[in-house]
Amino acid sequence: MDMDDDACYRAIETRDRRFDGRLFVGVTTTGIYCRPFCPAPTPKRTNVRFFNAAAAAQEAGFRPCLRCRPETSPELAFWRGMSNTVSRGLRLIEAGALDDGTVEALASRLGIGERQLRRLFKQYLGASPVSIAQTRRILLAKQLIQDTRLSMTEIAGAAGFGSTRRFNETFRKLFGRPPGAIRRAGMADEAPGVAGAVVVKLGYRPPYDWEAILTFLRGQAIPGVEAVTRDRYARTISIGEEHGTLIVESAEADCLKATICFPNLKRLPSIIARVRRVFDLAADPSAIEMHLSQDPMLKPLVAARPGLRVPGAWDGFELAVRAVLSQRTAIPAASQLAGKLASSYGKTAVDAAALDGGLTHLFPTPQELVGADFAALGIPAGTRKALAALTAVMVADPSIFSARRSLDEAMAQLRSLVGIDEWTAQNIAMREMREPDAFPLADAGVMEAMRKACGTPATARALLARAERWRPWRAYAAVHLWASTCDADATREVFDDQQAA
Repeated sequence: MDMDDDACYRAIETRDRRFDGRLFVGVTTTGIYCRPFCPAPTPKRTNVRFFNAAAAAQEAGFRPCLRCRPETSPELAFWRGMSNTVSRGLRLIEAGALDDGTVEALASRLGIGERQLRRLFKQYLGASPVSIAQTRRILLAKQLIQDTRLSMTEIAGAAGFGSTRRFNETFRKLFGRPPGAIRRAGMADEAPGVAGAVVVKLGYRPPYDWEAILTFLRGQAIPGVEAVTRDRYARTISIGEEHGTLIVESAEADCLKATICFPNLKRLPSIIARVRRVFDLAADPSAIEMHLSQDPMLKPLVAARPGLRVPGAWDGFELAVRAVLSQRTAIPAASQLAGKLASSYGKTAVDAAALDGGLTHLFPTPQELVGADFAALGIPAGTRKALAALTAVMVADPSIFSARRSLDEAMAQLRSLVGIDEWTAQNIAMREMREPDAFPLADAGVMEAMRKACGTPATARALLARAERWRPWRAYAAVHLWASTCDADATREVFDDQQAA
């Protein structure tokens, strides 16, 4: 916690929404923990405890408030910069690292010992890795109970519980009542939507430049796989052999609404994690922009575009293929080539939601592209070699694009791949690995923005020296620099377009 207890109490007295997701309040007289703006009467100063994570409050014995619903609060990565290890660990947990794995295995992936990992989680989050994973499951279950018409058996499976009985026991222990009582007390009628879909609201910390992120995704959309309009993003999705459809739209109260059509609800946590990654919902814009604004050059750029995010990627292999295709051809042509790959080698979409939205195929897996005839699709010879090498690497090591021990390790491994140059590696680190300090040093758009800001030509050495003051948020600095080069009436082109130039 970066505030003392008196400052935290002032935040809840004024119901300050700026601290939503960064501050949770445990009330000792009721055993309940709340968000800072909870409408319940403000408890006495002597009756409260403060936590910087929901899991820490639950580990201390508090249960979630039914009024302010902590499960819908934004999950903020405000600890980035304090501990990148914790940030990477959280990304792996969100991706399911502890669903079937152990804390020891998680620590090994992060390159540290189990005791050190536990200590870091306790220091920065106030809870153990296991508590973080368990809290995610139970809060997801509570959200599904109150926001959907799924049966309790379906919810138990979607939240990662091995059995309905175990789910009921855990829920009753935490909330003091069975799951059905929560639904009876708080269930609202579901709005009409896609048949058979689950609708989940995902919170974020405002401001959020929704138009900018949609414009970027629209410019990168793969025909038949993705469809982006002025107000929503839709795509086909696959995990293993199962596939479905995802639609994301803006919603009220600082949320995005994700409509998920997928046959196996046990995949729901993984799908939600990917949605958060694509739309950068874990970002804390106030902390990032306050830091970047300390540079006089960036300050006016940040002020002009509050809430600008780093767009993520749905799948690392899809992103890498897309990036390789754009190295030797224009952005629209690269999109068309990616669409040809999907229509030629990807599975055909079959659900009604996909077909109604003009989505016809899934992006092919590495296994489906082994031995593909890239020449028949009109792909240049140099690119064909890079795609074949990339496909072989992914088949051999499916985790090649997962979080690494450090940004330097990730970059070294990416640059070792055939066809992955420095810019492409930085792109993957930013969008798939979610490295907030990744920085495309040689990018043409960044260099042009520096020239405009400084009034003189920028060199790579000068830019790198300047970027030192932007750590650990260099990826966000790059996005602001890219945005500054766009004309006011033009679409908000970002890093792939600048690279092609």
